[in-house]
Amino acid sequence: MSPTIKRSTPTSIETSACCPALFLSAPASGQGKTTISAALARLLTRQGKVVRVFKTGPDYLDPQILHQASGQPVDQLDLWMAGEAYCQQKFFEAAQSADLILVEGAMGMFDGDPSSADLAARFNIPLAIVMDVKGMAQTAAAIATGLASYRDDIHVVGMIANNCGTERHRQLIEDALTDDLVLMANLPRSEAVALPERHLGLVQASEVADELERRFEAGADWLDESGILEFVTRLEPVEFFSAATPDAVQPLLEGVRIAVARDAAFSFIYQANEELLQQMGATLTYFSPLSDRDIPAADALWLPGGYPELHARALSDNRAMIGAVRQFRDQGKPVLAECGGFLYCLETLTDMQGDEYPMSGLLQGHGSMRGKRGCQGMQAAPLPEGEVRAHAHHRSRSADTPAPIAFGKRQRHPAPGEAIYRSDQVTGTYLHLFFPSNPAAVAKLFNPGEHLAATH
Repeated sequence: MSPTIKRSTPTSIETSACCPALFLSAPASGQGKTTISAALARLLTRQGKVVRVFKTGPDYLDPQILHQASGQPVDQLDLWMAGEAYCQQKFFEAAQSADLILVEGAMGMFDGDPSSADLAARFNIPLAIVMDVKGMAQTAAAIATGLASYRDDIHVVGMIANNCGTERHRQLIEDALTDDLVLMANLPRSEAVALPERHLGLVQASEVADELERRFEAGADWLDESGILEFVTRLEPVEFFSAATPDAVQPLLEGVRIAVARDAAFSFIYQANEELLQQMGATLTYFSPLSDRDIPAADALWLPGGYPELHARALSDNRAMIGAVRQFRDQGKPVLAECGGFLYCLETLTDMQGDEYPMSGLLQGHGSMRGKRGCQGMQAAPLPEGEVRAHAHHRSRSADTPAPIAFGKRQRHPAPGEAIYRSDQVTGTYLHLFFPSNPAAVAKLFNPGEHLAATH
């Protein structure tokens, strides 16, 4: 029987809460962080534990997987995009009810600014290094030791050796590790636990829910057999503090109805964005541009990102919905179209097979997919309503578009970022906006009485 993970259960008036926590990082992408995070969340969940998982950075796809694995909401945390106070409050709230807080890092441990290591250091969360050790042994230990000692403000407690072929392989790695860096698990290669992928990352959880369940259960068994619980259940509680009392969210969208596209083609939606709109008084109604024939009664329309390129024919064939979207625009109501939603608003979209399909034509221009090369990175969107922090991640391009009203401001580079377009009340861009970074600006964007139009 596994020992019980200790946690504190503070009341709502307390300013700190304690909960064991573990940050899964790696020397690079593709080491198995999401697979192991999901498997560990499922292993503990099926033992009756409450596991709150967070994802570092602006990722949309991994949180869908981790949400299904843990049965708990998954928030994206980034010190630049979301802000330190936001991250702090999310950890504090999770610590009040969780048996374990699990954070999945992004890219390599020190990649990016801020990096996974920066987030772990800021909140004193111990790290475990996930590493694909295929083709190396003592070198894997050397890399782990180097990562653990690279900075003195992080605490690496162990290593998880993924794709560790044999008992001899495990022994070589373990013997080469320093005394303060344990081998928490050695995991053999298993096709039964690998998560399905496509061009922007993992396949959306909703598309393969049953398959994921089988993989989560296999992954939980895989981790359980490794003995990882011996280490996880001994993690000491971390103290998480409440953020300084923030300004109360103002009811800037009281009575405003926002129609939100959400289906297999449009699903890149931050839970934090939905929560903020509702806190400001908005009523959210959801619809499918793929299968519905009309938009629910609404004062504003949000077309988020997703995979319209995988459903271009179906989107194009749904002429009733395209007519409804155009009518909505013609009524002078505000429309926000982000990335995939932006592609849907252009005149045509060419998919990955080179086939071109008519889209809604709310904005002038044509979209097309472009192989493996893409664009990604943090940017700020200087909207007429105010600056909102955001990020870009796409493998498509647009052409023949009108003059933009602004360009995104890159986090660390002076070159212009993604173009921002506005025609009548339609705002379109490749940028994915993080609404909590500027609630007042977002309220003006969606509120018909406050919307600022800049027509070009």
